[in-house]
Amino acid sequence: MQKLNSILFKRIDNSALIVFRILFGVLIFLESIGAIFTGWVKRAFIEPEFTFTFIGLEFLQPLPGYGMYWYYAIMGVFGLCVAFGYYYRFSMGAFTLMWTITYWMQKSSYNNHYYLLILLCVFMLLVPAHRSRSMDVKQNRVSPAEDMPQWVSIAIIAQILIMYTYAAIAKIYPDWLELRAIESFLSAKAHYFLVGELLQQKAMHAFLAYGGLFFDLLVAIGLLYKPTRKIAFGCAIFFHLFNSFVFQVGIFPYLGLAFCLFFFEPEGIRKRFLKTKRAYISQEIVVPKAAKWYLAIGVLYFAWQILMPLRHWVIPGDVLYTEEGHRMSWRMMLRSKSSSLHYKLVYTDGSKETVYPRQHMSAKQAAVIGGRPDMIWQFAQRLKKMAASSGKGVKVYAYAQVNVNRTGWKQFIDPNVDLGSVAWSHWKHHEWVWDAKK
Repeated sequence: MQKLNSILFKRIDNSALIVFRILFGVLIFLESIGAIFTGWVKRAFIEPEFTFTFIGLEFLQPLPGYGMYWYYAIMGVFGLCVAFGYYYRFSMGAFTLMWTITYWMQKSSYNNHYYLLILLCVFMLLVPAHRSRSMDVKQNRVSPAEDMPQWVSIAIIAQILIMYTYAAIAKIYPDWLELRAIESFLSAKAHYFLVGELLQQKAMHAFLAYGGLFFDLLVAIGLLYKPTRKIAFGCAIFFHLFNSFVFQVGIFPYLGLAFCLFFFEPEGIRKRFLKTKRAYISQEIVVPKAAKWYLAIGVLYFAWQILMPLRHWVIPGDVLYTEEGHRMSWRMMLRSKSSSLHYKLVYTDGSKETVYPRQHMSAKQAAVIGGRPDMIWQFAQRLKKMAASSGKGVKVYAYAQVNVNRTGWKQFIDPNVDLGSVAWSHWKHHEWVWDAKK
């Protein structure tokens, strides 16, 4: 325990954390404001008749009218406050809460990057990122410090290593290795100026598929090992900027580059970004009284991070089709999925009705619901409630097909199950959800 304490609680130079805080604040500002000006807020919260929340959190609904524009604008202000270290704890806490609420509030635009941002927000809320180069220091709200405990750097590196390792493992499946997945992604990019035709070439597909796999598998290790650090960083620059240009995945590529700060020597970071900052070299070990509690929380957190992405292995069915165990598992950009869906409503008076998603949903919601069983189930529950409000009893049957990586259309939902009468579970397979082998 003493040796572990000496590793975790050794004080080291905090240059990486300070620069990361500034970059992180700017990026979450851009994420928030960009969501307004790109029309994402309109598509996700303003246009829809209702939003698909995480199951059990249906009470979280968008603000009426243009309220969500103000909501995201306020998040942007908090992002700038984080960058400047202005009332840092409050600003970081407020942004974390507001971002988490929007994450829970709608999942039509779900991706793992949004989940990662929650984890990073909580991390940044806990660490002393405002103790240097901040308004809080200048205005004497906190005492200045040029150091931080080493566990800060260890924790962020461990999180990155887990994320990339699972992203690599997830790519080891036939459609990825045989280039069908990447070909499906890039077929929609043929219109890109200059590079569109290049992105359709088999050699480029192979380079990107296997290059992406090995990048995810090796980049964190390459950054940790000093002789390969610059090469790994160069690969990271290419990989992330390519993803930003081709796939338009928001701020994640730039967060990926910002993570690299924690792998470099503080002296180099200080010389490039914080030239007037005083170096910290004493490497004092300061073990807090609650060290055992900190360690226990850390063990539980990383156990959760390691186990959660594995849960789909114990849930029957192919997760590419069923989606059961997909979220929060670092299964990033693995497949394309087309879908078709309609519902058959059979009322107790003998009448029948066919309902198509587009009758009640935005274009974005209708485009994704057919491939996501939890959303299919949620809308079935909604249809049942709509019928009940009119004094009618109803059975709700879903007719859904999916085409994963353009490998052919397959029946996805058992059309003989009344989805209005079945329960949902977050932790087990639903027999009415079929995979490719059904």
